[in-house]
Amino acid sequence: MPYKFLLFDLDHTLLDFDTAEDVALTQLLKEEGVADIQAYKDYYVPMNKALWKDLEQKKISKQELVNTRFSRLFAHFGLKKDGTLLAQRYQFYLAQQGQTLSGAHELLDSLIERDYELYAATNGITAIQTGRLGQSGLAPYFNQVFISEQLQTQKPDALFYEKIGQEIAGFDKEKVLMIGDSLTADIQGGNNAGIDTIWFNPYHLENKTQAQPTYEVESYLALLELLDKL
Repeated sequence: MPYKFLLFDLDHTLLDFDTAEDVALTQLLKEEGVADIQAYKDYYVPMNKALWKDLEQKKISKQELVNTRFSRLFAHFGLKKDGTLLAQRYQFYLAQQGQTLSGAHELLDSLIERDYELYAATNGITAIQTGRLGQSGLAPYFNQVFISEQLQTQKPDALFYEKIGQEIAGFDKEKVLMIGDSLTADIQGGNNAGIDTIWFNPYHLENKTQAQPTYEVESYLALLELLDKL
């Protein structure tokens, strides 16, 4: 077993972010009296993804992302809202969502049985990610949870992984695998840090980025089979 330390991304890799986001967003929009909730979602979801990409590329700050995305949303529909207050309520609702992807618990059980050390390595807001992990039941599987807000740096920065390495006893880049769905965050981050990666790609997306995954899998079963062969 050449690898010992497995760093797991959370959203879209173990946690079902799409469902969590939909539930929290619906609750917020209902409270705001929005009639056409779907129209608001259709605008918000791609806008939010674009803002997170901008954050990865350091075009905006996390504070700007968090505090303006909802004011931008309502402004698009001709309404003026306090983005900071809306963000606080949304974060409260989102932190209560613990939906996981099917098979996540079984996957982590199998990896623990194989004596891997598991760590979560996620870009996000501490209160939200900690809350969702607690609700999901996945938290006990991880030796430690690393969140970008706490580390004050985010994937794909090499510094993100350097700070993680300082926290893990016996950390050796040669024995580390970063596992995640995002080419621009997880895989590029591994590339930047000199760490091997597994691209979790269940939808068979084409790689149109500069990121180069060491391995690629389409399912949890394929992930286990790959690790067993290494």
